[in-house]
This record gives sequence, C-alpha cells and structure tokens, in this order.
Amino acid sequence: HQKKALTDEEKAQGKALFCQAKPLSDLVIEARTVGAAKDIQVKTLPCRVQKMERLADDVMALHLKLPANEKLVFLAGQYIEFLLKEGAKRSFSIANPPHDAELLQLHVRRVPGGHFTAHVFDKMKERDILRFEGPYGTFFLREDSPKPMVFVASGTGFAPIRSIIESALHKGVKRAMTLYWGGRRPKDLYLDAVARSWDIPYVPVISDALAEDRWTGRTGFVHRAVMQDFPDLSGHQVYACGVPIMVDSARK
Repeated sequence: HQKKALTDEEKAQGKALFCQAKPLSDLVIEARTVGAAKDIQVKTLPCRVQKMERLADDVMALHLKLPANEKLVFLAGQYIEFLLKEGAKRSFSIANPPHDAELLQLHVRRVPGGHFTAHVFDKMKERDILRFEGPYGTFFLREDSPKPMVFVASGTGFAPIRSIIESALHKGVKRAMTLYWGGRRPKDLYLDAVARSWDIPYVPVISDALAEDRWTGRTGFVHRAVMQDFPDLSGHQVYACGVPIMVDSARK
C-alpha cells in the first residue's frame, strides 16, 4: 500500500487498512459509522404528494404523506430514493426531523436538463402518487461525541442539516452548534428565516451577490468562511452537505 494511506506511526498504533487485509479466521467487525443505522428497516413505500411549496425560483418543497398504517423510521440526516420508470432512481434528503414526521419534507432544486426535477416543477400535481425506498445514508448526528459541531451547507444541502439541527435541539443536545449556509445570491438561502429562528450561531455566506441584493454580510465561499472563523478544527465535528465541489473543498 501507499505510505500516505497508512503511515508507519499508524501501523505502530495497531491501525490497518481493511481493504488490504486478509482475515485468517472468522471475525466480527463493528463499524461505528453505520452502527446507529443498522437496526432501521429499509422499506419500499408509496406516498402521496400532499403539498407543493415553492421555496425559491428553483427550489420546491415536497410534503409527502405515507399510507395511514405506515411510518418511516429514520435518523435525522438520512435520505430516500424515488423509484422511477425503467429502474431509474433519484435521491433526496429528508428535511424534517424524525419527531415531526407526519409528512416527509424534501427540498428539490431544479437541475438544468434534469428529467425528474423538470417533472416536479412542470408536471407534478398535489395528490400525485410516488414510490420510494429508504431510509438510506450515514450522514446523521454522531451522538457518542462531546465535540462542538460545525454545520456547513450549500444550496439544498441545507435539507438534511435542518433535520439534524432540529432533532438535536428537540433532544436537548448541549453541544455547541454553529451553522454556515452558503449560496450564490441571498435568495438561494431559501429558508433563511428558519435558520435565524434557531438559538445557535448562524453565518450566511454569499459568493456572487449583485448590487440589487444590497448584501452586507459575509462573502466568498462558505467553507473558507468556516476556516477563517475556526483556524483549528481538530476539536470539532464538521457536518458538510451540498454540491460535491463544496464538500470536496471543505474536506481538503
């Protein structure tokens, strides 16, 4: 293996690369990352579009109602996959917290050339029936850590972070939480009032404001704003969600 993947110091600490390891006997592996999700049943369910709510020019909130005898058990931050024709699937994070799940809320951004999102904005109607599988995903609150948390969202990456924050506040989690939400223009922060309503520090960051926006807040890339405010993140947990380039840049 390459040294950068596993240094000599890490080997001395007893660490190993499981992708390069060959078990010599039966063994049990406990993966803490997915442990919290292992007992949650993945279901295939129909749902009805109960309400469609335009949150921005290019963002639609879908409120989905499950059959009367069904309930979706999920962890805040997880997602579902819509089952479309010819085997296609589309994934969307659940934006509501588990304790407020009478309706499932999803935030759908219109993607240029996107077949499903074009259907949502141009053809979908309330009372339409959809099918989905879920919940999936390991993006959820790690409750076994005392570290303060920094949430970094871009665009509709706000959806699962909203679920996590509202769930943590509902549970009375005492750890410090700070939210950074980035968009190109102020209108991209489509639930800014909701973010401001939480009793946690909230930093909106805009990268391409126009003169007409009269933006006086933080500017630039959202992950850079975090780095300016937290030059040392070694004692924190960071939850980042949004466009891949933001998450990759934040990870680096």
